[in-house]
Amino acid sequence: MLADAGRFRLGVNYWPAAAAMRWLAEYDGAITRGDFQRIADAGFDAIRVFVRWEDAQPGARHIDRHILGRLVDAADAATESDLALIVTLFTGHMSGVNWIPPWATGGAAGDRRFRVVSGGQVRPAGSGLRNWYSDADVVGAQERLAAATADALSGHPAVWAWDLGNENSNCTLPPDRSTAEAWLQRMAETIRRGDPGRLVTVGIHMEDLEEDRGIGPAEAGRWCDFVSMHGYPIYAAWSARADDDRVVPFLELVTRWLAGGAPVLFEEFGLPTIPVAGPVSPMAVDEHLAAQYTGSVLDALWAQGALGAMLWCFSDYATTLFDSAPLDVAVHERTFGLWRADGAAKPAVAAVASRSDRPRRPPSSLSWFDIEPDEFYADRAGQLSRLYRRYCTETARADGAIDTV
Repeated sequence: MLADAGRFRLGVNYWPAAAAMRWLAEYDGAITRGDFQRIADAGFDAIRVFVRWEDAQPGARHIDRHILGRLVDAADAATESDLALIVTLFTGHMSGVNWIPPWATGGAAGDRRFRVVSGGQVRPAGSGLRNWYSDADVVGAQERLAAATADALSGHPAVWAWDLGNENSNCTLPPDRSTAEAWLQRMAETIRRGDPGRLVTVGIHMEDLEEDRGIGPAEAGRWCDFVSMHGYPIYAAWSARADDDRVVPFLELVTRWLAGGAPVLFEEFGLPTIPVAGPVSPMAVDEHLAAQYTGSVLDALWAQGALGAMLWCFSDYATTLFDSAPLDVAVHERTFGLWRADGAAKPAVAAVASRSDRPRRPPSSLSWFDIEPDEFYADRAGQLSRLYRRYCTETARADGAIDTV
């Protein structure tokens, strides 16, 4: 898998329909194998999986080897379906909730926008977290988990890359940039000692461009082998509409520029769709519109020379989960899937299948940017919006079309 550097990676983020974030806690190897084969049959070559922090590390000094064994079995399943894995540690933030082990709660840090779920319970509003970057005991615990997980999967043929977290800035922020970089260095080196020769990344997101959150493309580019970005037009105040297919390729360009030209994997993109029945989120779009959006974004990322792209996400969730966090509140998170909860494929699956097995193209030029990174950092939100308008104008001109953004 690592030698396949010439392929435009085409992947999907995985949670099973009936278990969602309880995947490893309620692991079913047969379901995982069936899901993975369905993903491979649709033309995907990669899957991003998540190690929910509390499941794997119920105590700061206690690694659950049973959970790690399930993760190894999932890697075996990926090998059987000829799929490469990105393994995401310290999860952490997921779908509007911060899933945190009880021992890592109780501090003064934490993003108060998001509920904290710990020990199977939603914590009281405003519950604080211990800081991932400056609390020595927490950082030491994370290092132990990274070492144990890397050791469990060391040399496994399915593992393509390790991810040092999912949108970590939605959990806690580093107190300063040097502390952030020290954390990145420590975690990356721990993985490389335990699983030599493997790639390392970290899942950053659009808000890490819009605001200074301590770890952005520049920091990730210095300590990781490639930079991973997540972005959705439904969350961008400056996008034209929910299915604005220029947002994601624009973010790829900005990320690569700020990372000094480092390769970029667009690790999350997608749209929630209108459900067959039940409440409809104002963010949701028609399934056929979502398919058109998916194809357009994949084409643009491929044309720009991105490392690859990963859809959010594998499946809609079963109705039995709708009364539990995060789906009790985040209605749109119920229907981000490429497949419906009953296993039926949405039209976007065909859009993916028709674009599989593409060779990676050379990265496009970054000479388009008319400012230096320091100017961007001085006014992140304003410059991002301005550059996006400029990008739309330039791409419309290149397409020979008039853009209305």
